[in-house]
Amino acid sequence: MGSTMDNAPDPQAAFRDILARVVGQGAVSPELAQAGLAQVRAGGVAEIPAVAFLTGLRLRGMLHADPVELEGVLTGRAADPSARSATFRAILDVVLEGRELPREMADAAFGLIMDGAVGEGMLAAFLTALHMRGEGVGELEAAVKAMRARMLAVPDMPAAALDVCGTGGDGLGTLNVSTAVAFVLAALGVPVVKHGNRALSSRSGATDVLLELGVPMPVAAEPIGQMVAAHNVTFLAATSHHPAMRHVGAVRRALGFRTIFNLVGPLSNPAGVRRQLVGVFAPQWLDVMARTLRALGSERVWAVSGECGQGRFIDELTLAGPTQACVLEDGQIHALTIVPEKTGLQPVPIAAIAGGAPAHNAAALRALAAGGRGAYRDTVLLNAAVALHVAGRGDNIMHGGVIDYAALHENIRQAAGVLDNGAVAAVLEAVRQFRADGPNRVTG
Repeated sequence: MGSTMDNAPDPQAAFRDILARVVGQGAVSPELAQAGLAQVRAGGVAEIPAVAFLTGLRLRGMLHADPVELEGVLTGRAADPSARSATFRAILDVVLEGRELPREMADAAFGLIMDGAVGEGMLAAFLTALHMRGEGVGELEAAVKAMRARMLAVPDMPAAALDVCGTGGDGLGTLNVSTAVAFVLAALGVPVVKHGNRALSSRSGATDVLLELGVPMPVAAEPIGQMVAAHNVTFLAATSHHPAMRHVGAVRRALGFRTIFNLVGPLSNPAGVRRQLVGVFAPQWLDVMARTLRALGSERVWAVSGECGQGRFIDELTLAGPTQACVLEDGQIHALTIVPEKTGLQPVPIAAIAGGAPAHNAAALRALAAGGRGAYRDTVLLNAAVALHVAGRGDNIMHGGVIDYAALHENIRQAAGVLDNGAVAAVLEAVRQFRADGPNRVTG
C-alpha cells in the first residue's frame, strides 16, 4: 500500500495546469492567477515556465509589470546584462503590447535568437507572447529566413523528392503517422527526404521513434545520397541540420506548448524539397503555410489539418473527422475538405491511434510493417494515398479543386499492397541495416 505521500499533489504538475490555462483560450480567474503567483514567489517554479506564466498574465491584461524583470524580482534571479539583450528588449516590448513586429524588427529578432544572443527568460517571454497573440506572416517568414540561412543544407537530392512531416504542437500524442508513411512511399518507389525532430510538445517525435527503431540518420551529404539511392528514403534529424536550433531547444522543451518553431521546421527542409505533404496543428495556418512554401519555390504542397472533435485538430489527415487542406498546384492555391466516410476506410475516434513513449510507437510501426491491421494502418494508408498524389505518382486525386474519391481509393489500394506483400517491412529492415563510411548520428 502506498503512503499518503504517494498521493500528495505534485506542485509542478499543478503549476503546469495553471500555465496551460493562462496561455490557452479560456477564461482565467483572479484566484487562479494568484495561485500561480504564490507558487512563483515560493521559488518552486523554474525560470522559463515562470516567465511564460507572467507573460500570459501580461497579455491578458492581468499584469502590468515586465514579466522577465518581475520574475527576477520574485525569485532573486539576476537579469541578463549582455549588450545585445538591450536590442532584443525593445523587440520584446512590442510583442508584449500585442503588436506584430515590423519586418526589420522581425528579421533582427530571429537573427539574434538563432545566434544565441537572447537569454532564456526573454526568449520564453517572446515565444509565449507570439503563441498567445498569434504569429504574423511576416514574423514566420523572418524566422524561416533566419533558420535557412544557418542550416546545413543537403545538396543534389532527387528533383522529385518528397517530404512528409507535421508541425507537431497538436498535443494529441498519437502514433507516428508521417514516419510510417515515409516507409510506405519508399516501398512504392517514391524518393522521400523526411525532415523530423525529437519530441518537444509530445511524447515521441519522428527522430525519437527512428532512433528506437535503429534507423540511421546520416549527417553528411554523401551517405544521405547513398541512402536515398539504395532505399528511396532518408531521414534528416533537425537537430543535426539546424545547429542554430540548439539555442531554442531547452526553452521549447521547458515551455511544453507549441511555438512558432513548430511552423518553421516544416518550412526548412535542408534538402530543399519542392513537394511536401505537411500537417499543421490548426487550420487557420493552412493558407499561410501553402503561401509561404509557394514563395520559397515549392511546386506542389498539401497543407492539412484534421478535425478530431471538441475543437481539436491533428497535424495529419485523419479518420476522426473531416480534414481541411490548402493545396498548392500549378501555382494556384485551392481549399478543400476530405471526408472520412468517402475514403472507403473506417472512421474512428482519434483515441484509436493514441501513442506513447518512443518504444511503444516503434513497436506499433514494426507491427504495421509486418501486416498489422486497424486504425493506425488505415490512417497511414489515407495519408500515403494523398502523398502519392503530391509526389506525382499514383492516380490524380484532385480535379478542378475537388477530390476524386475513386482515384483516392486506388491510391489507398496501392499503399495497402506494399504493406500486404512485405515490401514496407523489407524497406524498414534494409534501412535499419544501412551503413556508410560517414557517421550515422543525431546531435542535440
